Amino acid sequence: MLFADRGPGPGTDALVVGSGPNGLAAAAALAREGLSVEVWEGHALLGGGCRSQELTLPGFLHDVCSAVHPMGLSSPFLRRLPLATHGVEWVLPPVPLAHPLDDGTAAVLEHGADATAEKLGPDAAAWRRLMEPLAGAWLELAEDLLAPPIHRVRHPAALARFGLLALRSARGLAESRFRGPRARALFAGMAAHGVVPLERAGTAAFGLALGAAGQAVGWPLVRGGSQALAAGLADYVRGLGGIVRTGMPVRSWEDLPRVRSVLWDVTPRQLLALGGTRLPGSYRRALRGFRYGPGVFKVDWALSEPIPWTSSECRRAGTIHLGGTLEEIAACEKAVWRGRTPGKPYTILVQPTLFDPSRAPPGRHTAWAYCHVPSGSPEDLTGRIEAQVERFAPGFRECVLARSSLGPRELEAHNPNYVGGDIGGGVQDLRQTFARPVAGSAPYRTPVKGWYLCSSSTPPGGGVHGMCGFHAAAALLGDLGKPKGRWGAR
Repeated sequence: MLFADRGPGPGTDALVVGSGPNGLAAAAALAREGLSVEVWEGHALLGGGCRSQELTLPGFLHDVCSAVHPMGLSSPFLRRLPLATHGVEWVLPPVPLAHPLDDGTAAVLEHGADATAEKLGPDAAAWRRLMEPLAGAWLELAEDLLAPPIHRVRHPAALARFGLLALRSARGLAESRFRGPRARALFAGMAAHGVVPLERAGTAAFGLALGAAGQAVGWPLVRGGSQALAAGLADYVRGLGGIVRTGMPVRSWEDLPRVRSVLWDVTPRQLLALGGTRLPGSYRRALRGFRYGPGVFKVDWALSEPIPWTSSECRRAGTIHLGGTLEEIAACEKAVWRGRTPGKPYTILVQPTLFDPSRAPPGRHTAWAYCHVPSGSPEDLTGRIEAQVERFAPGFRECVLARSSLGPRELEAHNPNYVGGDIGGGVQDLRQTFARPVAGSAPYRTPVKGWYLCSSSTPPGGGVHGMCGFHAAAALLGDLGKPKGRWGAR
């Protein structure tokens, strides 16, 4: 049955199913080229992974999933949109990242490779040699790194330099380049965002990209919570004549109105369920072979005061990596990959209210943290995560007014794209970087005419950058014989 009365009529050019950053970016890219666009979001709130809610106490606003957006400022598409006029304000903490160690000090990712190197002792020169060329060319490099796997290379020299390093394992690169534990730990913590064992080839790419982005543009928050980014994108779409609706779940392709094209901001598992037998058998088999990675366990806290870090450097940082040494972080990631939950999980923590006091009542604070766990794990890791915080900030628990814990199952219930708690849209190892979800020059197209996949299960993968949606929109525009999308805003 077609629910034509629910939304657009047969003259509508594109319906986007899902309002995550990629779905909204796809809608924006199409609307600014003059296409009629409508976005349907099944949830009551826009944003997918960019939602903010009062999870603990009234007046304490928490990001439900994504909180820090280094790729948002790096995105060739998003950074050129006039989002400031639509309520989006980027907040840059004085220090993008701090990595505390058990001796009471912390390694710090500063704004600028030279400033970072100054605090790495014997590894200062090695850090400069590795990171300065990448950070210096980051915005140009990002145009190629966030492009489809097969594309016209815009900056070949920068990409070649990055590629030779990125193909290595994170552990191998760190141990060969750095002598001391501080630089090794700092690099390992960034590389572990990839949720792939640090001994695997290609994992160096995560540390290099996040390090270069942090030193070039920072690791920003959005004032008022990540929901403000989704709201700003939606407002931009509406300003171009697009329509954005919430509370519009789609349970089957048969729920769709008659429109000229559909862009799905869903992962392969959902596309299989939604598309059913409309999808050819060979494509269904390819989607069934798509691999999802480990999940996450997340805790949000309402706090009476800032976290009492032992290292003063941590009090200047928006993001904190809690994992100790490279060896400890590597062991954690390997254990999770093998289906085991670490006793001291590598934990990523964000303390937004130090830099955005609008998220809590006066004098109060919030904090956000997660660790990696086996896919779908039912274990409650609240205590282990809090022990990791207490390890580097004694007295932390005395600051907690209330907490909210979300495991993989709760996160998937909140957002079906988080299969088993995988917030990245699927494993992003070397194989699934280039075959995401299938190999080819245009993985955004499906075999069904007019259907496109625009989620983080397509290149360039996870992160809040909107480029998966932009490239899917460009594929549609190309099929219509129109310009294949442009970076600049209109």
